[in-house]
Amino acid sequence: MKKSTIICLAVALMGVVACQKEETPQNNTNRPEATERPYVIASQGTFSNTTTNALLTAESLEGGTIGMTDGLVNDGASYWVFWGDKYLYGLTYNQGNAGTTRSFVMNADYTLSARAAEYAVRRFTTVGVYDKYVMTTSTGDGPTEWADENGYLPKSILVSLLDVENETYTTNNTLEEHYLAENFLGNGEFVTLAGIEEVDGKIYSAAVPMGLSQYGVKVDGGKWIREGYEDLVKTEAGGSGSGSYKEGELQWTQYPDECWVAIFDDETLATKRLIRTDKISYACGRNKSQYYQMIWATESGDVYVFSPSYAKTMADERQQTTLPAGVVRIKSGAEEFDPNYYVNIEALSDGRAFLRSWYIGDNKFLMLMYDSALTPAKTMKANQLAIFDATSATLAPVTGLPSADVISGFGNTPYAENGKAYIAVTVTDGYPAIYVIDGATAVATKGLTVEATQIGGVGRLAPIN
Repeated sequence: MKKSTIICLAVALMGVVACQKEETPQNNTNRPEATERPYVIASQGTFSNTTTNALLTAESLEGGTIGMTDGLVNDGASYWVFWGDKYLYGLTYNQGNAGTTRSFVMNADYTLSARAAEYAVRRFTTVGVYDKYVMTTSTGDGPTEWADENGYLPKSILVSLLDVENETYTTNNTLEEHYLAENFLGNGEFVTLAGIEEVDGKIYSAAVPMGLSQYGVKVDGGKWIREGYEDLVKTEAGGSGSGSYKEGELQWTQYPDECWVAIFDDETLATKRLIRTDKISYACGRNKSQYYQMIWATESGDVYVFSPSYAKTMADERQQTTLPAGVVRIKSGAEEFDPNYYVNIEALSDGRAFLRSWYIGDNKFLMLMYDSALTPAKTMKANQLAIFDATSATLAPVTGLPSADVISGFGNTPYAENGKAYIAVTVTDGYPAIYVIDGATAVATKGLTVEATQIGGVGRLAPIN
């Protein structure tokens, strides 16, 4: 097999690495005649201590078996993001550091190829699609020019924008005050954004309160520390990974029994409206440093907001939410929560919450459920699926999947069409497969098997003319 040849030109001002990369060619031997918009599957295989990442194509996901030998070899990704049916972006997340990103297209002859530009994208904790961009955000230290008298930096929202048509990459200027994450909600705490959902040309995102930074603790002699919460301010640095903290900060929110949604006019985040409800806790699923989207717009324009009540896992009772995992709604055209809509998910699931949610059409959502209730012990596993029907306010467990004992993971990027959801399921006793879930019946059927170790995502691409 021919190795990839890479010739790169670094463009420092843009943080872009523009590369001409000769990918390992696809072997089309015995490939069936192509039909319109074939499916694309991101796969990874580790065999004989060698790991290979390949993008595969298939005419159907309903059954059969394919191998990795005919795929387009690539560097792999943490997240696969389809921008419509035109571009596929592979985004790599590196803990605390910038990740690399590259995009792919379907050619007129139904083969896949990588586009020219490769980007060094800054660290991100949430990702989505808005207008002509693949957009990522995280929260990090703001400009040194804004340090307080102690040298503490305010937190800012860090934005990356990948212009899909022009293959350019830009980041925000954090000196602009509208990117400040400090006191975002008026309670002194800084926030991070979870989810990027485009609705009527605007961005809807959950504003997740994170507690008081070193900067926030010191404002006006500690005005933002709630009475009786003073002992939560850290007296020394500690923790690790996403749970690390610094001396002098108050880690995690003091207000776990509320949910805020930010509505931005555009990708600049310059104009925002904030809406609040006390029916659910903050709207994000969490796994280490990733904040999973829980805001989804339907075909009617209604927006559903889910909360797993992750704050139940906090160690201190004062920071634990008393609210069950639930769902609220923002009616189409409104900029307030619908007072007449609330669903208690835990009441429908024997007290269990969920890690992730995805909209699959017709007011139905695919839910990745925990196997037990959320507790500070954090021993639960997210290894079950369910279908939530927002119209009937019902939750149906998905049947037909492999036993939860052998499921080791699900794909990050399900695909939905014609009332069905297609999601990758990785198991410990065989090859991963795409399972086809009927949204009306919540019945899963084993579809295409991939002779790989795992499947990262699935979708469709149309040929580029």
